[in-house]
Amino acid sequence: MDSSALGTRRVLNPSASPLSTPKVRSRRSAPFFLRCSAASLHSGSLSSSSSSSSPAAVSAPTAVSAATDVTVEAPIFRFHLLASEFRSLPEPVDRVKRLLSYAADLPPFPDADRVPSNRVMGCTAQVWLSAWIDAQGRMRFAADSDSEITRGFCACLLAVLDGALPEEVLAVSTNDLADLSVAGFAGKPRSRVNTWYNVLVSMQKRTRELVAAGEGQPPVEPFPSLVIGADGIHAKGSYAEAQVKFLSPNKSKMTELVNMLREKKIGVVAHFYMDPEVQGILTAAQNHWPHINISDSLVMADKAIKMAEAGCQYIVVLGVDFMSENVRAILDQASFDEVRVYRMSAEQIGCSLADAAASPTYVHFLEKASKSPPALHVIYINTSLETKAHGHELVPTITCTSSNVVQTILQAFAQIPNLNIWYGPDSYMGANIAELFCQLADMTDEGIAEIHPDHNRDTIKSLLPRLHYYQDGNCIVHDMFGHEVVQKLKDLYCDAYLTAHLEVPGEMFSLAMEAKTRGMGVVGSTQNILDFIKNRVQEALDVDLDNHLQFVLGTESGMITSIVAAVRQLLNSQTSSCKTTVEIVFPVSSDSVTRASQNACHGLNSVIASDIAMLAVIPGVAAGEGCSLHGGCASCPYMKMNSLGALLQVCHQLPDTNNSLSAYQANRFNSRTSLGRSVAEVGCEPILHMRHFQATGKLPEKLVHQILCQSAEEAAAAS
Repeated sequence: MDSSALGTRRVLNPSASPLSTPKVRSRRSAPFFLRCSAASLHSGSLSSSSSSSSPAAVSAPTAVSAATDVTVEAPIFRFHLLASEFRSLPEPVDRVKRLLSYAADLPPFPDADRVPSNRVMGCTAQVWLSAWIDAQGRMRFAADSDSEITRGFCACLLAVLDGALPEEVLAVSTNDLADLSVAGFAGKPRSRVNTWYNVLVSMQKRTRELVAAGEGQPPVEPFPSLVIGADGIHAKGSYAEAQVKFLSPNKSKMTELVNMLREKKIGVVAHFYMDPEVQGILTAAQNHWPHINISDSLVMADKAIKMAEAGCQYIVVLGVDFMSENVRAILDQASFDEVRVYRMSAEQIGCSLADAAASPTYVHFLEKASKSPPALHVIYINTSLETKAHGHELVPTITCTSSNVVQTILQAFAQIPNLNIWYGPDSYMGANIAELFCQLADMTDEGIAEIHPDHNRDTIKSLLPRLHYYQDGNCIVHDMFGHEVVQKLKDLYCDAYLTAHLEVPGEMFSLAMEAKTRGMGVVGSTQNILDFIKNRVQEALDVDLDNHLQFVLGTESGMITSIVAAVRQLLNSQTSSCKTTVEIVFPVSSDSVTRASQNACHGLNSVIASDIAMLAVIPGVAAGEGCSLHGGCASCPYMKMNSLGALLQVCHQLPDTNNSLSAYQANRFNSRTSLGRSVAEVGCEPILHMRHFQATGKLPEKLVHQILCQSAEEAAAAS
């Protein structure tokens, strides 16, 4: 890039400060590592006083020689020198003192620039950052914090990157900061040391914005979002406007539903991903009828048991068919076979993952697994009872969820020597787990032990070749979080909190895992995502300062109703006058948008219609799935079959004296497996194995016995 072409670029926050005029900006004295001459660097050593209060001896990085073209001005070289300086101080207290000395040299930050738009998210202290490009085309930064330690972090980063070319700032990776363990608490996901990473990410985001503006590029259209505050909800984009509509449900329909549920003793278990209109009604109805639960698939059957114990005679399931099958089977196992279970459609409510596990290709995958004893089949809970049963007869099987799959696999490897694990059917989750274990293999033994006490680097490396995953199954919703979405997230939302389900493609997984390492992300189940958002909002409220938090929702958009309800409850409990707002961003793939038209606005209220008219592209339906005004930006078409009309219809017809709802009843399997056993009984066993693991942290002895017996049988047959 020609640096002279950047000379006209303006300050990000032009409203306020002398900082927008480089000529009058006060300059701190350069840190010790930048005051060294190039000649001293090339000679291989730097000398100074040995006192802890003065600069310590620093050795130049070994990669630098007299023949090297790299100069001390290159940011990556400065990082090496900075790391060397802090490494030369043996005691953490000395490193902290050095950090505080740099903090003292940080120039004053104008009060006018201490605005929410200049705040850096994810830091445990308040951090402000401003950026601009000077007349020479170089990036200039100013920063400050209400914490002296954090000011020291900012001072070091400014010493390295202030005055660098834009391309040099963008070339720095968060991995380049790995050696900067200054205060002795590196590696903690919510420690002040994450300032290194979060301020760097903000610097790079602002650099990209300034470069794009200077080159005359049009601003990138942001993803739709909802901004939640104590005083209400503001929608950005037409899809978000539709969500707001459903967050204030029809009171008469809510009352009608509650009266029927109470009169007929009906319990409701619903998944986070269902239709937003139904979610709005059910969320409001929870305040009037206790036997309504909205959760991930794991909890649905558990809550159905509680409802049956409380006297509910019917359970209606708002989800896909494998969920209602699981509820039916678990109720039967708990001797509640008289409680009837109903689905929300007379048609099949499918699931791309469940379908993948029912394919001949998956059977072939399991047949291969059965020939590699000792073997354990770890199957995702999002599969049919028949699949679980037939899989369990081929290979000893345990179910898992996105929140417990990692611990299940690690415990199995620790508990059974030389075990081979075969995971399926979600290919993205399988690849993400394998990548996660590769990352574990590079951690310290102490760090691995915090995740699982029976593992270390050697055991993790030894298990990698024995972990196999199915490679032909995925969720059609999470498949949308591909390269295009990830690139836009990097450009526009790299400094936001990033949430991702374990089912997302690898590129999105890697982005969220990187954010997780600096306390800015979560990868896991829907419940993990909800808990992460709630925890970060509560932390912001505890600080008792004006704040704006931005979260990217890396899963099915139906979760938004539960998120809004949880966030509003937290905000409404706030007693101070400080203003906290929470923005939930919905990523949209171009595969799920349509062009706006006048017809698209027909029948909508004037606010929504006006919103649509201003957009060139709106969320819309593509190939029967994806975004729509009444669906979601990443929206499951099967889950949306659970409509409010279907729920009211089923409830109205209960009790079903003339058997008109027979097509709506959840399957109760009376069929037999190839070995003559009950499908319902065998299909429940992997679920019960998981329940035992959740309760004890160990695989049940029955499952271990099944694995070892099959191994012995295979060995006997081979001999």
